[in-house]
Amino acid sequence: MSSVVLKNLVKSYDGKKNIIDDINLEIKDKEFIVLVGSSGCGKSTILRLISGLEDITSGSIIIDGNVVNNVHPKDRDIAFVFQSYALYPHMSVYDNIAFGLKMRKFDKKYIDKKVHDVAKSLNLEDLLNRKPRQLSGGQRQRVALGRAIVRNPKVFLMDEPLSNLDANLRVQMRSEIKKLHNELQTTFIYVTHDQTEALTMGDRIVVLDKGKIQQAGTPEEIYNHPKNRFVAGFIGQMNFIDVNVNNHKFLIENVEFETDKNISGSVTVAIRAEKMLSGDKSVTVPVDIVEMTGGERIVYFYLNGNKCTARLPLDYKFESSVTLRINTENMYFFNKDSGEII
Repeated sequence: MSSVVLKNLVKSYDGKKNIIDDINLEIKDKEFIVLVGSSGCGKSTILRLISGLEDITSGSIIIDGNVVNNVHPKDRDIAFVFQSYALYPHMSVYDNIAFGLKMRKFDKKYIDKKVHDVAKSLNLEDLLNRKPRQLSGGQRQRVALGRAIVRNPKVFLMDEPLSNLDANLRVQMRSEIKKLHNELQTTFIYVTHDQTEALTMGDRIVVLDKGKIQQAGTPEEIYNHPKNRFVAGFIGQMNFIDVNVNNHKFLIENVEFETDKNISGSVTVAIRAEKMLSGDKSVTVPVDIVEMTGGERIVYFYLNGNKCTARLPLDYKFESSVTLRINTENMYFFNKDSGEII
């Protein structure tokens, strides 16, 4: 079993502000979990705490049923894949992959077999004699993965491993890492700021903000049932519109809508950009900006003074103004002050 449990985890560098603030999270054996959030939210710090590269301030880290707070990083049986690849530039691909096994004094024949097996699985067999400077970004990333895989660790930690790759290669490597997880059947903890990576790769997603977990759940749960405005806005393309509800009715650009929710006063309504043509009520507004993305167009406009977007098919006709079709079935309602869902 390779479960990882974080209990009341706290990290502070100055004793005043908590970078990680009372995190409680149970990561199941063989689970692929993605920590996602904006820069500075604490996601990479959590990886460093799990790995032992940084000491925790308080709380517990439990790996495979054992508290590892005071266990040296090399004894935690964890592999860390860094954003920068962290390859040894003077070593060949073979020696980079073999390095961890050599440090643990494994037999040369065993090391050679393991390195070649891993190189074959990652399509690196023809590159074993090259140095990192002779490799592309994608090849370097595969070497970094190979160095981690060869040790058969209990847990893989990956800190934004695809952020230095171009868009097409990121898509390719996403599928390769997911395939790798399916083959290895090992626990993966993956950090990214990219919502697409989170949605496509994770069995579960943990959304972080300011050192706190905002929501944890499956990609479907996070996308379709956000608990607060932060999660709704971070995952997917969401529009937020300020409205005033009176007797269950409210206006968007002078078009009346009705809700059966027991709310009144000033609230925030949210509608996803891809749902702006999925209703039966029409709202026509001037177009601000249009972006062509290939298979669709993203149109920017204002609703009740709030900047919004819609993802429209190429054959949807409009000129200086656009007619939207929306309804309350596709709306989320958030408390304007707390940001919590109503």
